[in-house]
Amino acid sequence: MTQIQKNPAFLQHFDPNTGIATLTFAMPDGANKINEAFGVGLAMGLDWLSSLTGLKGLILDSAHKNFCVGGDIDVMYKQRDAAAAREGVMQLHGLLRRLETLKYPVVCLLAGSALGGGYEFALAAHARIAVDDPKIQIGLPEVSLGLLPGMGGTQRLPRLIGLQAALEAILQGKLYRPAQAKDAGLIDDLAVDAQAARTKAEAWIAAHPRAKQPWDREGFAFPGPQPATGDARNLLMAASAMLFKKTAGAFKGPEAALSAVQEGTQLTFDAGLVVESRYFAGMVTSDQAKDMLRTIWYHRTAAEKHDGLPSVEEGGIRKIGILGAGMMGAGLAFTSALRGYEVVLKDIRQEALDRGMEHCLGEVSKRRELDEAGKKQLASRIKPTLASADLEGCDLIIEAVFEKLEIKHQVNQELEGLLAANGIWASNTSALPMNDLAIVSKQKDRFIGMHFFSPVEKMPLLEIIMGAETSQDTLARCLHYCKAIKKLPIVVNDGYGFYTTRVFSAYALEGVQLLAEGHPPALIEWAARSAGMVVGPLQVFDEVSLSLGRHGIEQGEKYLGTELKLAGVELLKQLVDIHKRNGKAAGAGFYNYEDGRRKGFWDGLKSLVAQMPAESSETLVQQRLLLIQCVEALKALESGVLRNHRDADLGAIFGVGFAPNTGGPFSYLDRIGLNNAVATLTAFAERYGTRYAAPAILKKMAAASERFFEKV
Repeated sequence: MTQIQKNPAFLQHFDPNTGIATLTFAMPDGANKINEAFGVGLAMGLDWLSSLTGLKGLILDSAHKNFCVGGDIDVMYKQRDAAAAREGVMQLHGLLRRLETLKYPVVCLLAGSALGGGYEFALAAHARIAVDDPKIQIGLPEVSLGLLPGMGGTQRLPRLIGLQAALEAILQGKLYRPAQAKDAGLIDDLAVDAQAARTKAEAWIAAHPRAKQPWDREGFAFPGPQPATGDARNLLMAASAMLFKKTAGAFKGPEAALSAVQEGTQLTFDAGLVVESRYFAGMVTSDQAKDMLRTIWYHRTAAEKHDGLPSVEEGGIRKIGILGAGMMGAGLAFTSALRGYEVVLKDIRQEALDRGMEHCLGEVSKRRELDEAGKKQLASRIKPTLASADLEGCDLIIEAVFEKLEIKHQVNQELEGLLAANGIWASNTSALPMNDLAIVSKQKDRFIGMHFFSPVEKMPLLEIIMGAETSQDTLARCLHYCKAIKKLPIVVNDGYGFYTTRVFSAYALEGVQLLAEGHPPALIEWAARSAGMVVGPLQVFDEVSLSLGRHGIEQGEKYLGTELKLAGVELLKQLVDIHKRNGKAAGAGFYNYEDGRRKGFWDGLKSLVAQMPAESSETLVQQRLLLIQCVEALKALESGVLRNHRDADLGAIFGVGFAPNTGGPFSYLDRIGLNNAVATLTAFAERYGTRYAAPAILKKMAAASERFFEKV
């Protein structure tokens, strides 16, 4: 007779006819997590297995959509006791060792995603069979949250697929689709659906009655280079160098993961688990992990759920018009079509349309989850046109034309009337105020800003800007579209530059100012990277173009009514106006370029900047580059552009590459202390200019011993 039991984390099922037991991961809240209940449930399940007679094999599966979403973030976020953290993971190691040393085969079925600790749990099975569904993700993304795999991932995966492949998976936090995971060796087989996966699992159990983990077999050898050999040392040295080049030492999780792999794989398997537990305990209790978890997990999750924002069940958007077929417009067209929208891509020049469609078709060709018929159908959703009449009946028109008020007004006046009843007009401007843009609109309640970031296909953020008369219904419908195209929203109020452009501009311009003052360009770029910034200010200025930056400064001076009297502004004007160095696209900026690749700084910079100042250091440059962005974030909060603290950190990290290791501008201020920030800014204002003056809101919060976010 079939036996079915339930424990805190698993359903326990045994079929005496086949001799196969099943532990079905079924935590009560609908999402399987690695926490205390998991440990209790697995221990009970293992004890139950020992009581069975006629047992020939064990299958692990899930009652929920995903196999396991990973470690319980709530538990890890609050953990500050390293000894307790280490003890907890060592207990989990003991349970997984019990599981993988059972005297019969264990197979894990992945009919849903297995991430982080969830995949590490699957690694303790003797085989893994996944449903071949492109929606499923498999991997170890812990480093993206300031952590490292802590349930054996740094020890099992290298022994399973080799050092090089494992380091690629762990240090990059790569997520694999099932077919990719099979090719990489992370899983053993694919099945068309859950029932077929179970059939394959039962067959695997019958074919491997004495299954053992590779590392538990006599004479085990690593795939590829063996630890402690010359080849392995060279591989690890190269991995360390590549990691440092990528992170500049600002992110501690990948470094700890690399150390755990390097040290643990030279020991016995069980000793390697001890090594991993120590590195994990150090990272999970660290300040960096707390700051990254808060923003990259909690705040991002809240924003993706649109917490605190209006919603509608149906957005009423089916046909979308995109005005401008440049990289931004083409990216928007593809992204919208990918999610099922009918798209009209409009431009005034055929050559621009041709380039835009070439880009779209290139993106279509990359969709490996689609067959040829699917790709053809996707491409057919995009209609390139020179004819305005084709926009008739659009539910949403996104204007992505040149950043000039007069041009945007002209386009709005010409085409707004083609919108469907209740249609929405959105401007993709990066700086121009909504209220100024909407002056010519006849439907100001349905006029809104939707600031996307390039390349649209990759950049997750969407900054939505509310005009004075934009309705909540319009916002809700745009948020519905935002969710459909899988973008991360922040919603801000109107004002020149909104939020992200102001923060980005402050960063890029301060880099030029530091250069003009005589700080070496290599020091500026390195200090930014070692502080955690994704790209150095001079490199990023080249990429957006110096000429565009120069135009932006003039436009900003006009709107704000103030003139930027900085040496950096004068240097920028000289580079563009006199030396014709307009940036990367022009092949000449702060850097020299060959075939689009940076080839060192332009030698001519030396004659245009001051001598190196007496006070110049990596730490000083780091502070100036980070704090000047914090000042802009504070001004945006003070002026009402920012509507909450959450969006400040999300917008800066996901929109403009503010140092993710800090958690964002407000998390960074909390970490260094608000009183300390006020003191440093006051000193900088006296020394470098009033742009560093501490905003009143910061002084008030510091005086009241307040924080932006609760301390953990």
